[in-house]
Amino acid sequence: MIPIRDDQPRFSTPYLTYFLIALNLVIFFLEWSLEVSDPASLKTLIYQFGVVPSHVTAVLSSSPKYSLPEVTLPFITSMFLHGSWMHVIGNMWFLSIFGDNVEDYLGHFKYLLFYLLAGFIATATQVLIYPDSHLPTVGASGAIAGVLGAYFVLYPRARVLIWFPLIFFFYLPAWLTLGYWFALNFLSGAATSIAYTSQTGGGVAFWAHVGGFVAGIVLIKLFPERPRRHRYGTW
Repeated sequence: MIPIRDDQPRFSTPYLTYFLIALNLVIFFLEWSLEVSDPASLKTLIYQFGVVPSHVTAVLSSSPKYSLPEVTLPFITSMFLHGSWMHVIGNMWFLSIFGDNVEDYLGHFKYLLFYLLAGFIATATQVLIYPDSHLPTVGASGAIAGVLGAYFVLYPRARVLIWFPLIFFFYLPAWLTLGYWFALNFLSGAATSIAYTSQTGGGVAFWAHVGGFVAGIVLIKLFPERPRRHRYGTW
């Protein structure tokens, strides 16, 4: 089930959403280039700037191997790293569909704060569920899940055009589309936890998606709406 577009109008240009999409694509292109030229350096980069849960929890030990800045900075940098072309394209596709309206609601600066905070909480959720995982968590999906949670609250009646591959297109209300997405990630996270080991790290960061979505629902109620723009004018 792939969302194609929504019918919720916006009344400003989503410059920050465009910037985030471009930045993520550029960074992944650099990752891909590094993978081709020097795979060992790419692995080092991922482990340094991705969030490794066991590194975070090690800080709480009596003799930590890592400093607090070393394990906190990746909570931000990890949002701009991805594991594959499909990973980054899928994330940016969702951000392009739902991010513009949330940015329209919050305004550019508050949207950036919202995005980063939701991503931080999403990654923290993943660390809490898998505190002994040795594998790095990377990707913008936690922050984007926060955007989806905000959209779920703000525009539940907006219609989303859905494509079932090789079958047909049809519209679904946003509350059902995003509710299904959340339920699927929650159930997948629960199932993955059963088979979890510290070496597999839980695979796809489903709990980051769940944490980000819930964070988005809460944060959008705390972040004030920007001064309203006229529907047909400027703001």
